[in-house]
Amino acid sequence: MAELHDLTALEQGRAVRSGEVSPVDLVDHYLDRIGRLSDSVGAFVTVTDELARKQALLAADGVGDTTSPLYGVPTAVKDLNTTAGVVTQFGSATMAGNVPTVSDEVVLRLERAGTISLGKTNTPEFGSPCYTEPDVAPPARTPWDLDRMAGGSSGGAAAAVAAGLVPVAQGSDGGGSIRIPASCCGLFGLKPTRGRISGSPMYGDPVGLATAGAISRTVRDAAALLDALAGPAVGDPFWAPPPPQPFLASCDVEPGRLRIARFLTPVIADAAVHPEVVDAYESASRLLVSLGHDVEEIDVPVPPEAVTTFETCWAVLTALAEVPSGTEHLLRPLTVWLADRGRAVTGPEFGLAVGEARRIAARAIQRLAPYDAVLTPTLAQPPLPVGAIRDDDDPARDFENQKAFTPWTSAWNLTGMPAVSLPLHWTPDGLPVGVMLAGRPAEEHVLLSLSAQVEAAAPWLDRKPACW
Repeated sequence: MAELHDLTALEQGRAVRSGEVSPVDLVDHYLDRIGRLSDSVGAFVTVTDELARKQALLAADGVGDTTSPLYGVPTAVKDLNTTAGVVTQFGSATMAGNVPTVSDEVVLRLERAGTISLGKTNTPEFGSPCYTEPDVAPPARTPWDLDRMAGGSSGGAAAAVAAGLVPVAQGSDGGGSIRIPASCCGLFGLKPTRGRISGSPMYGDPVGLATAGAISRTVRDAAALLDALAGPAVGDPFWAPPPPQPFLASCDVEPGRLRIARFLTPVIADAAVHPEVVDAYESASRLLVSLGHDVEEIDVPVPPEAVTTFETCWAVLTALAEVPSGTEHLLRPLTVWLADRGRAVTGPEFGLAVGEARRIAARAIQRLAPYDAVLTPTLAQPPLPVGAIRDDDDPARDFENQKAFTPWTSAWNLTGMPAVSLPLHWTPDGLPVGVMLAGRPAEEHVLLSLSAQVEAAAPWLDRKPACW
């Protein structure tokens, strides 16, 4: 017999609007599951049960935009997004007890869409590493194998969705931080194009690598969340052009015959690629051909020197994270190492790196312009054991381990192109393996149309971990 968490986010929204289900029932159901399961998968770092119940009562009374497809649907906010009146620690012990007085634009838009946040999801310190093992919460684990990582930096969000603790969750992605945990947790992960979602009011990424996005069980749920989050705020320095129609509607449009490039060679590291990852990639290629698309082999469109440029920018961004005076000793070794590396970069060197990043991106986009999408693996390995990447004694080795695990994802942060991870493969022992599709800048609608077609041809929704 189906339970409430078996429903997709859009199904829950329809049930709320029809009166079949109350937002109060949904919130109580998920809070019960969070209480029983969250710590085991490392999903939530803060649970806002009282606030969620108050919001559910308001939603039950019809307060807000009741036409929203996500009205009354529970969700969660990543612990990197400031939320007024709610403890926001950015995954760091240095920020313990920090309570912002303002919510950022992402949080405000989630509220305007009528969603109900159940709390803050787990993230590593300042969202830097590709694993989620902070000092302020249990490590995020994939529900498919609790000895293995959920990925990062949106690891808590992915663990929450995969374990049935929320139907859909917001994440953020500066080097793969939505797509990495989506692959580890058997979910659909969407990183939108640069400028699609506002970074107001902090605008903390002057390079333009990071963006908010969606983690979900279905393509349509992610599209609905993107509709809620998308569009510029007044004062944004840049923004993506509006889509031809709502993103959710794009999921019901046949993509037609597309020209799809593919490459398997790792971009940012000379990484070993697991045989199951290769199988997932080849299987996805065959599926795309069977759907009528032209799949063509290409060379890596990003040059090797892009790695140094990206690392310079990444280190400087880490150095921009300010912590309260006297708490510096609480920082993780990786954060200290990256921040020191960033502070060693001079102003002119940083300016040159940003300029070179723009040129590298432009050349890659020009190279890929003939193609509607680009296929690669998401990760080089299935989800690794918790702690396998982290190396507190040697942060430089930690960083190299991360690069070897994620040798494709950051390329699309550099170019600003939209990208998704699709859960199309599982290993014989039941571990999820994602494949990645990137699209032309500002063409999320094409990527979502293609992803919905793939999901219909090879559905994954009925795959559920043991804790479900």
